[in-house]
Amino acid sequence: MYRLLVKKGREGMVAGEIASTLHIPPTNLSFHLKALTQAGLLTVAQEGRFQRYQANIPLMLDLIAYLTEECCAGHPEQCLPQCAAPPSPVLFFNAREF
Repeated sequence: MYRLLVKKGREGMVAGEIASTLHIPPTNLSFHLKALTQAGLLTVAQEGRFQRYQANIPLMLDLIAYLTEECCAGHPEQCLPQCAAPPSPVLFFNAREF
C-alpha cells in the first residue's frame, strides 16, 4: 500500500481507490491506514466525504536514514546493498507437496 501511495505522489489516493486497486476489503484497509497515519507515515486530507491519503516521503527518508545509520552497528555501508535491492518476490507453495 505504501509503495502505491509513493507512486501516486502528491496526488495521493482516496481510501476506496486504494481498496479497489489492492483488492483489500475497506474495513481491513482502514485499520492499516489509521495506523500509518498515526505513525506519521501517511498524511490525510478531507475531501468532502472522502479522505485522500499521501505518503509522507520526507518522514520515510528520515526513517530510512536513521535505520541505516543506527541499525548497522555504525557501518552503514553494510546495509546499503540491502536497502537499495528491489523487494524479494513472495513465494507461495502448498505444504502438502513437500
